[in-house]
Amino acid sequence: MNGSLRGKVAILGTGLAGLGHAGGASEQEIIAKAANEAVRNSGLRMADIDGIITSSLTSPWWVMRMAEYLGIRPRFSDSTMFGGSSFIADIQVAAMAILSGRCKNVLICYGSTPRSAPSSSKINAMRAELDPQPYEHPYKPFNPVSAYALAAARHMHEFGTTREQLAEVAVAARQWAMLNPDAFLREPLTVADVLGAKMISDPLTVRDCCLVTDGAGAFVLSAAEPARDLRSDPIYVLGCGHAHWHRQISCMQDLTVTPAQESGAVAFAEAGLAPKDIDVVELYDAFTINPILFLEDLGFCPKGEGGRFVSQGRIAPGGSLPVNTNGGGLSCTHPGMYSIFLVIEAVTQLRGQGQARQVQGARTALVHGNGGVLSSQATAILSTER
Repeated sequence: MNGSLRGKVAILGTGLAGLGHAGGASEQEIIAKAANEAVRNSGLRMADIDGIITSSLTSPWWVMRMAEYLGIRPRFSDSTMFGGSSFIADIQVAAMAILSGRCKNVLICYGSTPRSAPSSSKINAMRAELDPQPYEHPYKPFNPVSAYALAAARHMHEFGTTREQLAEVAVAARQWAMLNPDAFLREPLTVADVLGAKMISDPLTVRDCCLVTDGAGAFVLSAAEPARDLRSDPIYVLGCGHAHWHRQISCMQDLTVTPAQESGAVAFAEAGLAPKDIDVVELYDAFTINPILFLEDLGFCPKGEGGRFVSQGRIAPGGSLPVNTNGGGLSCTHPGMYSIFLVIEAVTQLRGQGQARQVQGARTALVHGNGGVLSSQATAILSTER
């Protein structure tokens, strides 16, 4: 195996379950539903799955629990947790496992029920007490929101980014969500609505912040050659990158520059593509500042121009760069960690299955996950062609 993964693995099936409110179903139950749908859509059986990658906000042994629950005895498994970026970083790990011969078909899955059974917030609060961030914990920040508010305030100070420009990110996400029957929030949203909403951590209001919903997602990754025999429309992985430079926001060298600069550069170089070649962009939008920072750091616009770039509907339906076409974490779904849903939406778009929100002629997609407080960044480039 040489160092490049370009075109050597492909995503086959995807699955979703329990979006919004899981109706009393457990995390394991909705993950199992999504996983079974993904495997079925792959043209495989669960008995064909010999690799599994998953992680949880609440359980350190989650991969063992899910393998047991699904009846999988994996030849390869991993549960490394990089926060919300995990399931895009996992693509690179799964690809290396497949290409090294450790396994053939890897199931990547995740689900959580923080809306119907909000135990994770209690566990996270306990972890914060047991493992405090030494430079921040004494000041009791309302994290993660305060950390992202700090980055937003710095970007506004340094580059003149406005509250209205931040709000346009939320408005664009809502416009996409209004075209998606699976989205949690589908009511119209205006810039004035975002600005007038309850303040959470200045300058971010509640409409600048992601949802808290239930939901599960899964997808299956296999080697490219067998994939073509299983489905006529495998989605190829052309490039992957992952980087993390800090854990605490107070240790971030520059609040306006994220490790997406590194993860994106690696993914683009491996794919042999540039931002101008990307048809659809799916970015982890936990807060409205995120897409602005990531569009800059991934090279879609110069540093400091992100606020102006997202203005006037450019990333909304009908705009020149479709971003977060399912409604994103701001309006579609956000069950604790979100990046698996970025991959699933990208595959949906590349297969032309987006219905009312479909981006016509989409052949390439960039997915980008964010973990921690702008900490872990993972980028993958997907395509209909190898």
